[in-house]
Amino acid sequence: MTAATATPKDAIIAGVPEGLDALVLARLAAEAATPSGAGLILHVARDDRRLDVLEQALRFFAPKLRVVAFPAWDCVPYDRIGPNPVIVARRITALAKLVLGGRKEPAVVLTTVNAVLQRLPPRDFLRNSLKQIAPGQRIDMARLILRLQLGGFTRSSTVMEPGEYAVRGGILDVFPPGRINPVRLDFFGDTLESIKSFDAETQRTTKLVQKLILMPISEIAFGEHAEKLFRQRYVAQFGGNTVDDPLYNAISAGQRYPGQEHWLALFHERLETLFDYCPGAGVSFDHLADDAVRRRFEQIDEHYQARLEGLESQKFGAAPYKPAPPQTMFLDGKGWSNALAARQVRRLTPFDPAGGGNIGRLGGRTGRSFAVERTAEGGNLFGAVVAHINALIGQNRRVIVAAWTAGARERLATLLRDHGLAQLRAVDSYPEALALPGDVTALCVLGLEAGFETADLAVIGEQDILGERLVRARPKTRRAADVITEATALSVGDLVVHADHGIGRFAGLQTITAIGAPHDCLEISYAGGDKLYLPVENIELLSRYGSDAEGVQLDRLGGVAWQSRKARLKQRLREIASELIKIAALRQLREAPALAPPAGAFDEFVARFP
Repeated sequence: MTAATATPKDAIIAGVPEGLDALVLARLAAEAATPSGAGLILHVARDDRRLDVLEQALRFFAPKLRVVAFPAWDCVPYDRIGPNPVIVARRITALAKLVLGGRKEPAVVLTTVNAVLQRLPPRDFLRNSLKQIAPGQRIDMARLILRLQLGGFTRSSTVMEPGEYAVRGGILDVFPPGRINPVRLDFFGDTLESIKSFDAETQRTTKLVQKLILMPISEIAFGEHAEKLFRQRYVAQFGGNTVDDPLYNAISAGQRYPGQEHWLALFHERLETLFDYCPGAGVSFDHLADDAVRRRFEQIDEHYQARLEGLESQKFGAAPYKPAPPQTMFLDGKGWSNALAARQVRRLTPFDPAGGGNIGRLGGRTGRSFAVERTAEGGNLFGAVVAHINALIGQNRRVIVAAWTAGARERLATLLRDHGLAQLRAVDSYPEALALPGDVTALCVLGLEAGFETADLAVIGEQDILGERLVRARPKTRRAADVITEATALSVGDLVVHADHGIGRFAGLQTITAIGAPHDCLEISYAGGDKLYLPVENIELLSRYGSDAEGVQLDRLGGVAWQSRKARLKQRLREIASELIKIAALRQLREAPALAPPAGAFDEFVARFP
């Protein structure tokens, strides 16, 4: 399969380095707006990293612009595992926003090559699955629970992650897509008395919620009709020999099957694409996105052929895998070309292509790098930066210095002032920067790997000045030899903690055959019946659970609860470190008023807790 060739509606916007592309997208969306409707631009980034960078940049350059981010699944085509529930929740939320529509302001839909090439559930599926509820409504709790089950939610004893719900008498806890925290629905009979947000870690309610839009947590359709449709299409596609087929048997029994999302086309009457969710929208492409499209087509073909050959089943005894034809799950070359043919397509590039054609030139270029000044012995790096900023201001250009974090912004401001740049102002958005006098340099928090310049704007990135960001050294891990004594004391049923997956239960030692050789592994059980087999050579990742095991909730393998707890602990350590630094500084000032805490002391302390 090959990517689409250029059409008469194709246009190239040259001179758009990364960073400037966010401004270009905001202007394209504004230009696409008409008196009868809002402007809509579908921008295809080459990968997930670029999507995240663009989303952050758009929040800075166009804070009032409506941005809908639609990420791709975090698994390869025809994988044996499904996408992460958190990513699916983000996708469902984005699709629901597009289906509901109703807003008149310009908008940009950010997606990736992998996401735009994949087929999606039809819009009717989303429309029929959305339900708005509010306190005071009469709602049959049993029917609401059935709706959650048909939407892909799973029942658990305690709601911790998106897609879970729990029932305790007249209280229904649920973690729907589109929310940072789960919600607690309090019923009195058939009347919904209140909706409150609560913290998944502490289970304590935080604030009242005036209304809630429930939407499915899975792109799969559930229920009797979907199961019947799946069985019919599965037999028609792969034949009637389903006796030993684990996927067919699981779906027929109304059970979930790992990775069933890779047969999405069998659960719906038809599938649509992101283009269907964005009717009439113009399409823009990231630099090098066309290359990413070609690579994605090749990857889909390679994985499909590998599943057809069944080498995994032959060599390792894995369950047979019957892959759905690529054209049912993805756009092919012809479908891709047809989707673009009816739309205005713009391709952004930092270069200035030679020749004629439909090319618009913005004249932007990558900004100055101070690599020479950084490496010169005895050089005045920040003196050169200040001189460059003054020269740009003399050319009537708006100057913005972009730092990665708020702390880095403060340090840069101090250093620039120390070298003679007095007119500095911290800003949170591009409109705020434009409102400053022309001789004032704006300082913002914006993650750019390199700055850029245009005829009237210059953005200097932190990496332009200081070079690539330093990566903290990884903390030392315990040697396996130091853990053997503790591990040998484990008994079946003991709680253990995996460094990456959280709390599980030790189920004993198992011998697993892989690549024709036996491997001794520790079997760890997690919530939902998931199991992890940890090779004994990686035993340093495991430790005993150090508290009373009674009432402990096991983590879900691949879930986010464990990572969330670690993130909260790190934040708490930072807060403690900040308090300790303040106490030490006050004590030092009382003892010797002329002294002050050394610059960077807080960052150095916090660096001990990566």
